[in-house]
Amino acid sequence: MKPAPAIFTALLLALPATLHAGDPDGNATIRGAAGSSEIVITTTARLAGAIHSLTWNGREFIDSSDHGRQLQSASNLDCGTPITAETFNPTEAGSRRDGAGGKSSSRLLHWRVGPDSLQTLTQMVFWLVPGEKSGPNLAKNTTVLSDHLLTKRVRIGCKNLPHVIAYDVTFSLPAGERHTHAVFEALTGYMPPAFEEFRQFNPQTGELEPLSDGPGEGPNPVVFSVPGGTHAMGIYTPPQPAPNTAGPTYGRFRFRAEKVVKWNCVFRVTDRNGIAAGEYAYRMFVIVGDTNTVRDSLRALCKLRN
Repeated sequence: MKPAPAIFTALLLALPATLHAGDPDGNATIRGAAGSSEIVITTTARLAGAIHSLTWNGREFIDSSDHGRQLQSASNLDCGTPITAETFNPTEAGSRRDGAGGKSSSRLLHWRVGPDSLQTLTQMVFWLVPGEKSGPNLAKNTTVLSDHLLTKRVRIGCKNLPHVIAYDVTFSLPAGERHTHAVFEALTGYMPPAFEEFRQFNPQTGELEPLSDGPGEGPNPVVFSVPGGTHAMGIYTPPQPAPNTAGPTYGRFRFRAEKVVKWNCVFRVTDRNGIAAGEYAYRMFVIVGDTNTVRDSLRALCKLRN
């Protein structure tokens, strides 16, 4: 395993003094009351501190099997050539080759865990190892471990909204790479197939509307629920304009053969002169509850305009 790049030093110095490495093995549980139940979030060493489980009111919301199906973040960049899926793809939880194994190739560097919150700093691994292909396209990375860092801050409960999980991520792009197009999958959630009903939240009407399977992306927050609406999860990000940035867009996917569904929240950065090294930060909110509670929480978040 190669040593941490120099950018780590500057980033770690910028972190709060109360953040300690401790024993960053990645195993943690945080919880917060939400209605008649608790939201419980679990991270594991197997995933280098990425979120393996989220439960509420007796049901699991995350389908965590390999090292891609989690509640996690990733990026995909072009390396100055036409961008292709997964070919330069730093990923929080691990690589494709990690499979369903018990260890991640990503590195958890630092973390802090409280009763209802956590913060992690991860050196992300590339999804493909050098020489692997995604479809017909060869991996562009020449190393297994990337120099890309991900900081995430997760807190259960937000502004008197107990069913809302505040989720902040910062991607740190290293110097010395040449990119003109970056796709930041700021957050994705892979969910069990029982969450089969897809809806979108219309900010103008405050209502949930039917949504096709896609696959595809749109401008409105998405909500996945089980039939009857007893359990649902939504994703929302407030307006956060930035130069050369498009988004957010919200994607939805149904993988019938794999028996999993997926949503994501995506930002795209384009600069033909080269995307600057540095930090790219995004604030999001994950909402968990029954369908009506998720809808009402989305209405409240839109009014807050964080």
